[in-house]
Amino acid sequence: MKISIRKSGSSDLDFLEELEKKCFPAFQQNNRRAIRYSLSSPFQNVLVAEITKNKITRPVASATLFLYPKTLRLFSIAVLPEFQGTGIGKQLLGHIVNLANTGKFERISLELRKTDEKLTRFYKKAGFIVTEELPQYYTKNEDGLRMVLKLEEYQEKQSISNIIIVRDPKSWNLEIEGVKVVSSRNYITDPEFQSLKNVRIFNLSNSYQYQKMGYYVSLLASARDHRVIPNVTTLRDFSSLSLVRSISGYIDDSIQKSLKHVKENKTSLFIYFGKSVNPKYRLLAQKLYHLFEAPLLQIDFIKNEKWMVQKVSPLSLKRVNPDHMEKVQEFARDYFSKKRFTRPRFKNYKYDLAILVNPQEKNPPSCPDALQNFKKAAEKIGFYVEFITKDDYSQLPEFDALFIRETTNVNDHTYQFSRSAYAEGLVVIDDPWSILRCSNKIFQNERLKQNKIKTPATVILAKSTYQKSKPLHLNFPLVLKQPDSAFSLGVEKVNNTDELDKALQRLFKISDLVVIQEFMPSEYDWRIGVLDQKPLYACKYYMAKNHWQIYDWNTPNKENWGESETLAVENVPEIVVKTAVKAASLIGDGLYGVDLKMVNGEVYIIEINDNPNIDEGIEDLVLKDEIYIRIMKSLFNRIEINRNIAQFVTV
Repeated sequence: MKISIRKSGSSDLDFLEELEKKCFPAFQQNNRRAIRYSLSSPFQNVLVAEITKNKITRPVASATLFLYPKTLRLFSIAVLPEFQGTGIGKQLLGHIVNLANTGKFERISLELRKTDEKLTRFYKKAGFIVTEELPQYYTKNEDGLRMVLKLEEYQEKQSISNIIIVRDPKSWNLEIEGVKVVSSRNYITDPEFQSLKNVRIFNLSNSYQYQKMGYYVSLLASARDHRVIPNVTTLRDFSSLSLVRSISGYIDDSIQKSLKHVKENKTSLFIYFGKSVNPKYRLLAQKLYHLFEAPLLQIDFIKNEKWMVQKVSPLSLKRVNPDHMEKVQEFARDYFSKKRFTRPRFKNYKYDLAILVNPQEKNPPSCPDALQNFKKAAEKIGFYVEFITKDDYSQLPEFDALFIRETTNVNDHTYQFSRSAYAEGLVVIDDPWSILRCSNKIFQNERLKQNKIKTPATVILAKSTYQKSKPLHLNFPLVLKQPDSAFSLGVEKVNNTDELDKALQRLFKISDLVVIQEFMPSEYDWRIGVLDQKPLYACKYYMAKNHWQIYDWNTPNKENWGESETLAVENVPEIVVKTAVKAASLIGDGLYGVDLKMVNGEVYIIEINDNPNIDEGIEDLVLKDEIYIRIMKSLFNRIEINRNIAQFVTV
């Protein structure tokens, strides 16, 4: 049974009149004229709750609100008798509280019969308190009670909590606004913490070893849907040296640069709440924290031919160097002061979604209309949505998911956002691994070759071994690609050896390796959108006028885009769709745009892109709103699965 809440209209008049008669005694009932006035009054708001079952929707409850400058008065709330006790009234009240919160009201007030003990208990459980008795309020011998919910206190109680877990709270000699310090044992055993929602746990217990207290804190936090660092998965990852070195490889340049002046062959870096005690390692500490998220970290390095991570250890408060405690407290105070972990959550939205955009980008992956379509779709399935930019980096922990709609690059903030969001426990599209894999044509070529997926004839040239006179055994014309090129950028076409040599001289200044492929002329490229390893949409992108690419980057304007044609996936040659899905699955299970050519009945992969275009009037031409719904459902489902909810929305 699905419950939805909406603002009422004149068509609800008959239902509202019926509800009054079924739910209230005669002396409390509103007549039809009073109901009609409530529907049209600018100072009142009438809500209707509906249920949908077996595709049939019917109204079952309502609430009438009076809007005063600082007070939202709940004049009446009613549920059809046959649906009472099913939670509809509780959900309707929660919706009203959220309306009051977002409307900046200070309190919600209501009146009810003093003899209605069941209803009084219902409101007390929701946080209302009796403030006044009202003798003969309804009629002779029918006294009333006035009850009030103070929203400032309610918001403080319901806002996201930040809890630091230590063995002995007395050892944490620091008071931070919005942060509570709790013992490991109390967090595990006290019922107060079992029922908390929207809580962030910073686990500084004395031991993280398997089946020790710190391990169980992280384990139970995950079971309670509390966002915890370090989580159990992170603790497990720390124990794998191969995984640690694989992950740290992504910032290898920063490691070598930061440690090049260290004379010893071993050194350790201590990172507390993302900062290093040694200021010269500030940037490296930030990057390492985003890779290995834990409040307190010790990272040991060893040098053979170059510096490598030897071990990553999350630290309990007990294991922190006493000389560092002052810095730990300074960094903690700074950490919590910069992060707004107090976003008021609308109860009618289950999760918070950030959509990363760049308003100044000339050719973004989604146009403004498409972005609004994503927002509407997300809200429809239960997301509260905010568009964020690169300036909102510190707000990432406030969200449950990140959807990147800005052109991604492994060397800019988009990758940093993705990696940090992943480290914070958010669901992310595009995930950092997809950005890394799609951004490198060397990786793609090898991955496709290993899995026997056809590509144009390809050679990888190295700057150190290239000789102009040495034949490539490829037929001109040739297409040259920077390894990190995407969407036709960083791509050149050459027709002979001289042009090849000049182009390589330019590209070798950027990269030590260059991808060279035989040019395959075609009227159009296929683009198959793939989501969750399933086809999502299909387009034909035609070449720009008098040009060999879809877009002529040399003379950028709208006229230099080629035409496009969107088709239903079932109308695309089966081999094209199957090849695209297989290729995308080699990258991951996110959202991809796979570019293919079909020549003489054979299908060739040109490239696999993360962050594919979804524009209104192009990619959504066949599925319409459904394409946005499917992508948002994918994000929603990933959160549900990650939080071990057995039943989740299916696509």
